[in-house]
Parts: sequence; structure tokens; C-alpha cells
Amino acid sequence: MGENEPHQDFQIGDILRVSCPQTPARVAHVSRSYASVEWPWAQIDPESQFRWNGQRAFAVSPDSPDWTMSLFKTTPEPWNLHVGDSCLVGIPETLVRIIDIGRYDPPQDVGWLPRPHTMLGVVPADYPDEALSEDDGDTIDLDSAAPLTIELVSRA
Repeated sequence: MGENEPHQDFQIGDILRVSCPQTPARVAHVSRSYASVEWPWAQIDPESQFRWNGQRAFAVSPDSPDWTMSLFKTTPEPWNLHVGDSCLVGIPETLVRIIDIGRYDPPQDVGWLPRPHTMLGVVPADYPDEALSEDDGDTIDLDSAAPLTIELVSRA
């Protein structure tokens, strides 16, 4: 959220403007399908039932839905990254539409801290409803340690 902004009461169908400043990261692993970077914001949750490795994977194919639907992007793109490279990771200013809202009490155990209370499922704002499948989109963790800026643009 923007600095000192309270959580807004977002609704399904809302259009949001989302961004996160680019932050330096290091490439930890590259495979045929993904480049993984050491995630600069979240910490491993030592009390989690999951074993998160502190990394986030980015698809190395520019046509992959894992890349096209991901809010976070790397610079340079993941298909140009090699183990040990430095890169930047952030969210360029993007318009998205909320397609799902998850609220968790207690916060969800996902393997990292802070544990999320509220997650928004989003797709690009112009993504057609008839094309939606249950695996489409990305999530926005409203309690993320990443310095997200989220602005309500319009409400359906």
C-alpha cells in the first residue's frame, strides 16, 4: 500500500493502479523454464509448515502466462539472466482488475513473513472476462513487505 495508507475496502471488479519501485536482487538459480531471484522483501518464516527458499521464480519464456500475468518484472528480463547476475525487480505502473479477494484470520501460512491477511487476485484491467480461467492472474498481498503503491482507479 502507499505509505501510511490504511487498507481500503476493495471489491471484486475494482480497477487498481499498482506499482513497486525497482529493487536490486541477485539471480540464484536458472533452469530451462525459470530464473529465480533472491526475494528482496519477505523473510523466511521459521515457524511455517512450508519450506520457502527465499526466492521467487520468473518464467524465461516471454510468451508464458507465468510471465505475462506476473505483476513483478525483472530488468533485464528473465530470459537474459544467469546465475549470480544482479537484476532489478519491481512492478511497473500497471492497471489491474480484482477478480478475487482472500481474507485470512489468522493470517495465511505461506512460508514467508509477514503472513498475509488479505490477498487480491488480479488480472490486467483489459483482460476479457470470457477468457478467465481459475489459474489466470497474479495476487497482491496487502500486507506485503514490498513497498507497493495501490490506488483505486474505478469501481464497477
